[in-house]
Amino acid sequence: MTRWLVPFAALALAVPSLAQEGRPMPLSLAKAVEIASAPNGATRVQLASELIRQTEARRRQALGALLPNVGGSYTFRSYTNNIAAIGIQFPALPGFTIPSLLGPVETNDLRASATQSLFDLSAIRRYQASKSQVLAVRADGDAARNQVKGTVAKAYLNAVRSEAALETARANVALAERIVKLARSQKDAGTGTGIEITRGEVTLASEKQRLIAATEDHTAAVLQLLRAMNLELDVVPELTDKLRYAPAEIPEPARAVAAARELRPELKAQAERERSARLNYDSAKWERLPSVNAFGDYGALGKAGGLTLPTRSAGISVRIPLWDGGRTDARRSESASQLRQEGIRTRDTARQVELEIRLAVEALKSAENQVLVSREGLAQSERELAQAERRVAAGVASGLEITDAQARLARARENEVSAVFRQQAARIDLGVAVGNIDMALQ
Repeated sequence: MTRWLVPFAALALAVPSLAQEGRPMPLSLAKAVEIASAPNGATRVQLASELIRQTEARRRQALGALLPNVGGSYTFRSYTNNIAAIGIQFPALPGFTIPSLLGPVETNDLRASATQSLFDLSAIRRYQASKSQVLAVRADGDAARNQVKGTVAKAYLNAVRSEAALETARANVALAERIVKLARSQKDAGTGTGIEITRGEVTLASEKQRLIAATEDHTAAVLQLLRAMNLELDVVPELTDKLRYAPAEIPEPARAVAAARELRPELKAQAERERSARLNYDSAKWERLPSVNAFGDYGALGKAGGLTLPTRSAGISVRIPLWDGGRTDARRSESASQLRQEGIRTRDTARQVELEIRLAVEALKSAENQVLVSREGLAQSERELAQAERRVAAGVASGLEITDAQARLARARENEVSAVFRQQAARIDLGVAVGNIDMALQ
């Protein structure tokens, strides 16, 4: 199995050629999960990665309010002005007239400017909140991968279950054909009746119908697996793992819940979202504090075509919010409500995780018992069929006993496959609920 664990990139390149040539692609459970959880794997994982990039961009935007802002400008200006209109009056001089119109004057102004936030507690809190949002989204990405692994593992398990069910259906058809052949030989020997042949043929027709349904179910299960892995649907996977029963360790619910508090990414994500909401509330609260900024510019200013001289300005500005029409109070009230909402979601998420774990533990207990009962029933059905065949061969029973035993054996085989599938699925569900799906896949 491990020989197929090749790098994902090589496998991704190989898949199209395998599909075109119609050759089967060996696929183990571990490989299916690896492909789906890769960055370019399942759709949900890809979207989670894009959401992380989007949140990182928002964090950088929030950081920009705390970093220097530098810019440059060039201004060419041509203007005239009425100096009398701006309050400049010259005394009248005999024989000399001072014009009231100034200009036209043309100037060039080439300048670099910069601003820097020195103290803005509200902006600092907004940046800290954006960092918590990044952590929350990263945890959401881990949760998405955990869910995708569980989904693909169950899809793979369903595919191997359908494969086992198909093999069971074929075995039941072969058994039914053998029973019909036995009934005919007994009738030819004078020890059987026509009704026994008819019963056998009815059973054979029923088993063939089940075989057709099992074939359709297997095809659908394989397609669902390919879709869950985000592979092309014309790929032909060869499932290298089979449906086998392996006893599972059933943990105490309290111990599993304690482990989930450390492992479940949903809990980590919600804790970060609540922290981000608290920081946003602080940001709105501290908007009433003064903020301090430094500014400055330097450049060359002069008349067009004439002498230019270096000019500068620098200073510090203090912004003191007094009244903004109630917008600050409204933002503070909104952020307080968002903080309370996140607190409610945190408690609800913790209770939901505990519910999922307790249900998964109970399902695993039930599935373990079902496997034991189904395997015992299968063994009993096999013994019953063998005894019925001996009784009929000895002439002390009719072929009806064989037909009845055959039907019970066929159902016992199906029950055993279904019970093992439920037990393996319950292991995966418990791994997803605890947040350690990889342990359930070993």
